[in-house]
Amino acid sequence: MLLEIKNIETFYDKIKILNGISFSLEEGKVTAIIGNNGAGKTTMLNTIMGLIDDQPEKGKITFRNKPIQLVDTDKIVKMGIAYVPEGREVFEELTVKENLLVGAYIRKDRKGIQSDLVKMLEYFPALKSRLNQLAGTLSGGEQQMLAIARALMSDPTLVILDEPSLGLSPLLVQEIFKIIREINRDGKTILLVEQNANMAIEVSDQVYIMENGKFVLNGPADEIKDNEDVREFYLGLKEVDSLKGYQRYKRRRTWR
Repeated sequence: MLLEIKNIETFYDKIKILNGISFSLEEGKVTAIIGNNGAGKTTMLNTIMGLIDDQPEKGKITFRNKPIQLVDTDKIVKMGIAYVPEGREVFEELTVKENLLVGAYIRKDRKGIQSDLVKMLEYFPALKSRLNQLAGTLSGGEQQMLAIARALMSDPTLVILDEPSLGLSPLLVQEIFKIIREINRDGKTILLVEQNANMAIEVSDQVYIMENGKFVLNGPADEIKDNEDVREFYLGLKEVDSLKGYQRYKRRRTWR
């Protein structure tokens, strides 16, 4: 497996946010993690990327069979993991082109960088006419495209995306997920955290569902999509009385 997470526990102060999380990513696949706000999804990604001091407190994280828990974030990036956090976080005072080149800061292959710069503009043609425009003046959708393109400029093996559809119009959401498919077809492994369960499942090979800091269900995307509880409570495909339906769901659920 490309990335393996085993029994990690992450705390903020004395509050446990992740409760024995375990999962693995197969190289070349798209894995989605879905769940409601506060489930622990972003905490899990920040833990993987070494962005939370002294966490995880327990467990093991390996990338290409090498341990990366408690490793500095810049070293993790150099190992081949790129992270697009929630909120885009482009360098607003830099141009689009400068943002893209910053993404390639760990690379020395000039020809490869120039080739990938051209490729990013093929993925995201909306950025082509804005190369010399300050990133802070882009629309929300264009900034999201830039954030993803900047991450790809490091030539990663694994791309981690946190809520790439957040705050975007339905049309732009469709465009972003189309590009995610293209990136995966071109050989990148993708870990996708997303509240838009319908879109996440459509582009994924494997799906995990998180509740209260732990996984309650996982399986191939087709199986997850057909699961009655998932259809009812995550995909919105069945109308139920919210309280009675949720209580019934808790009683009958056999998720592992």
